[in-house]
Amino acid sequence: MPYLETVTDISPENLSRYDAIIDVRSPAEFADDHMPGAISLPVLSNEERARVGTIYKQESPFRANRVGGAIVARNIAHHLETALADKPKSWRPLVYCWRGGMRSNSMATILSSVGWPSGVVKGGYKTWRREVVTGLEHEDSRLPVRLIDGQTGTGKTALLQAIAAAGGQVIDLEGLAHHRGSAFGDLGDAPQPAQRLFESGIWQQLR
Repeated sequence: MPYLETVTDISPENLSRYDAIIDVRSPAEFADDHMPGAISLPVLSNEERARVGTIYKQESPFRANRVGGAIVARNIAHHLETALADKPKSWRPLVYCWRGGMRSNSMATILSSVGWPSGVVKGGYKTWRREVVTGLEHEDSRLPVRLIDGQTGTGKTALLQAIAAAGGQVIDLEGLAHHRGSAFGDLGDAPQPAQRLFESGIWQQLR
């Protein structure tokens, strides 16, 4: 029998039970923000999601579900034949979409039918986003924070790296933003994240 678990606990300890966290939302949704460590295996592309949404609004939910279901099935089949083709029987994935609805359940149901014990995040990405907002804005028991400040070129980043190498806990805001808060500007190794993705990075470090 397929094993499909509804997951409500997204603490680092519970997430560590899974071999992969799969984000099945569109690439644009993933780029805006995603759970830390998630991989993008969309069941609808940006264009396909827009098309299904238009059918839903302008024609009928039934036709949107039928058209969308066919597209989702083809895309999941493609992932099974490519990105997931080498996964062993013991592989355990956790899947989420926007709010834990049709997209994540479609993927997880098929994965569990293959034989992979699979989980679905209840509430999807919105559950993660609520935790980020609550954690950053309303957390009562804050960690003690020491701010490293100084002029450009004084080695603040090097100091953070040395502290981290010695086992200390650090949050490199410029590193998370991929941008130096100075005339040096963009770090150049990756594009700057969207605001929500930046906030997710900070919260993950705090966790």
